[in-house]
Amino acid sequence: MTTTSIIIVPGWRDSGPGHWQSLWAERLPQARCVVQDDWITPTRLAWVGQLEKTVLAAPHPVVIVAHSLGCIAVTHMGAQAAARVCGALLVAPADPERRAVLNDFAPVPFAALPYRSIVVASSNDPYCPIRLAGAYARAWGSEFVRMQNAGHLNIDSGHGEWPLGWALLQSLQGEPTVVRAPVPGHAQASPAAPVL
Repeated sequence: MTTTSIIIVPGWRDSGPGHWQSLWAERLPQARCVVQDDWITPTRLAWVGQLEKTVLAAPHPVVIVAHSLGCIAVTHMGAQAAARVCGALLVAPADPERRAVLNDFAPVPFAALPYRSIVVASSNDPYCPIRLAGAYARAWGSEFVRMQNAGHLNIDSGHGEWPLGWALLQSLQGEPTVVRAPVPGHAQASPAAPVL
């Protein structure tokens, strides 16, 4: 297996203790978290700049693990940083137009990402309608995993360790994974699959 650097990209207000991103960061010795100077009033320039700096400093090809607004920051990265990325797990992407404090991240880029990516979204995410998440996945050329009633895929919606996400991360790293059969309440679709 090729050695990769894992870059964890939290969303607005960071991922606190017990969040799957925090738990994975503790478990993965090669993981680095992107730390923002301002988690409360994010600006695109600062957030994307810090993300790019972290990606460019990584010693190996990068696999990104992003949540919420972190997913949108990833899509704003410039070509130099994006060229270091070999895969991205984009979980519960945000809709920055729904909250004034996140407006600096709009409009969201609707261009194909130059690396393999998986978008995971929930049918009842309060921060992004499932149809928009599906539109993101189609535009970005991402595989799309639609979860049923999983909220924002965070601590509040009961996602601590989140084994399905862990399996998806392993698939991006080229590791065999046993979670390939359909899981109740989850549907995996191919790129550009319609969202119903």
